[in-house]
Amino acid sequence: MKTIAALLMLAAPMAAQAQETGSLVRFVACPTYRDADSGRKSGCWLADDRATGRRWDVSLSPYKPDWNFAVLVEGRVTDAKPDACGAPVLDPVRTSRLLDQPCVRHMLPAEGYPGRRYKLQGRYIDPLSVPRAVPPGPYAERTFPVYFEFDNDFLIYQYDDYLLDKAVTWIRAAKPKKLVVTGFAATVPEMVSGQRIAERPEVARERAETIAETLRRLVEVPVEVKWQAGSQPTAEPDADRLPGQSQRRAEIRALF
Repeated sequence: MKTIAALLMLAAPMAAQAQETGSLVRFVACPTYRDADSGRKSGCWLADDRATGRRWDVSLSPYKPDWNFAVLVEGRVTDAKPDACGAPVLDPVRTSRLLDQPCVRHMLPAEGYPGRRYKLQGRYIDPLSVPRAVPPGPYAERTFPVYFEFDNDFLIYQYDDYLLDKAVTWIRAAKPKKLVVTGFAATVPEMVSGQRIAERPEVARERAETIAETLRRLVEVPVEVKWQAGSQPTAEPDADRLPGQSQRRAEIRALF
């Protein structure tokens, strides 16, 4: 006889199919780790949307959950099969840690699910010993966005690294007269999973100063810092069509 948990797992893919592929999913949950083993970094991160009863595979987020804290899940429904981790896949997806909301650690056994073999995704940087190709000119005013977790100014490994490497490579070739870094914060409150979600206004300045200090260490160009609350979504491709991610950003504007 199947257990209730097993029946729910079988129902999850059917429930996800009822939601249109590409539609946006946003909720708050305590993350669950599935101890799958297909080599290093192959375990699965899962999150349950209590409002719908659906469990989602959120493993493809560029910044990973911490099972000690709740996460703000933002992702789009795919038609990918749930055979890797045992739940429908969100991709693209983000899992911002909510450090003021502690969770009880929860781990599932593999239960026959293999997880995913680790491989470098599309955003990664080569070692500094590898020469960068010189971006072609002519050079003119240009803006580079960099993205963050919810209410956080930490640089995201292999996401912000990649975006900053592209920006710095171009700046070194273009030699602008000045850089203006503007930090943004999503301070307009929204209700998600019955919670009022809003970033601190101060995080806009924190993000700008983090990026400005990074640039001062890497390029010899004057840097000015600005910040702005109440940010609005943008359509920049590196935010992966996720409105919330696009709001949590800093912009590097090169002036000539």
